[in-house]
Amino acid sequence: MVKLFGGRIASALVGISVLAIGSSASAQAAQVSPISYNLKSAVSTLDVEAAAKPLGTAAASVASTLAKPVVAATTAVANAAGTVFQTQPAQSVTVSLTPSIAAQAAWLYKGGWPLYALVDKFATNAPLDQQTNCLATAVYFEARGESLEGQLAVAHVVMNRAASGRYPPDWCSVVKQHAQFSFVRNGQFPQADTNCDAWRKAEAIAELAAANIVPSVASNVLWYHADYVAPSWRHGLTEVQQIGAHIFYAS
Repeated sequence: MVKLFGGRIASALVGISVLAIGSSASAQAAQVSPISYNLKSAVSTLDVEAAAKPLGTAAASVASTLAKPVVAATTAVANAAGTVFQTQPAQSVTVSLTPSIAAQAAWLYKGGWPLYALVDKFATNAPLDQQTNCLATAVYFEARGESLEGQLAVAHVVMNRAASGRYPPDWCSVVKQHAQFSFVRNGQFPQADTNCDAWRKAEAIAELAAANIVPSVASNVLWYHADYVAPSWRHGLTEVQQIGAHIFYAS
């Protein structure tokens, strides 16, 4: 019995020892053996397609596509008040405007610029076309000693006469009409001092009046005279207002 049990016990003990050793070896192997990953395989799953373009090129391509007009672009024009018109409806408009006193002055006046500031800005002694030069000449000789509002009113009287149908149809002809403006001699203008501030202001007033930016006397105001005279032609006319030394009349 002792031999029998002794042999079995010994076998059991040997088996337990073998299991213990195997388990310990497996634990040690799990602790010290490095874990191996296939990095090449993992990274390859994130690779960008070889045929794809860099992001910058793709963005530029998208921007180029978005910038293309849906329909053909049209050229726009602006009227004297600065309003932009285009020749045909379009979703993409190319505006090509030449800077002008009319457009600039309209924008500045709407922004709150007073007359004196506009005159100061545009008093540049720049060359004028013939008609505007005649208007500036009338302002210079008739009203250079008056306020800017008074000078603008004189300019508008000349313009009103040309538009009335009762006087010659252009500004130069109105100013040169016989016996209408005392500074004119035989249809000729005297020489103005074009280098003085008074002339530069007269030019600016004429340009602003021509652009019809700043309100002045009404369109039916066709006459005025200095307050130190009393012409007979004033009878039967309606006195509208006095600006400085000039009294203005309408029919």
